[in-house]
Amino acid sequence: MTRAVVSSGGITFFEERLRRALKKAVALAGICKPVSVHTLRHSYATHLLQAGTDIRTVQELLGHADISATIIYTHVLKVAAGGTTSPLDARSSLVS
Repeated sequence: MTRAVVSSGGITFFEERLRRALKKAVALAGICKPVSVHTLRHSYATHLLQAGTDIRTVQELLGHADISATIIYTHVLKVAAGGTTSPLDARSSLVS
C-alpha cells in the first residue's frame, strides 16, 4: 500500500516518490554521506530551534504527541554550542 504524507501546507507527497526524488538529488549534488527523509526532518527541526522557534511550535510542526520526542533535538543544539565563542571573548583579546 502506498502511504501519503500531507504537509502542513496541504500538499500531498507519496513516501516512495519523495524517497526517490531525494536519492536523485543527493546523487546529483555529489553528497557521499547517507541522507534520508528523516535526515531532512531532523535538519528542519534543528534549524527551527537554532532560529529561536519555540519548542512547542516545533513539537506541533513535527506532529509529536509527547514533548520528550521533540526535546531530543535540543541535545544537538547543546553539543553544537560547545564550540561557540562569545563576541565578548573575542573583544577581550583585542583589548589585551
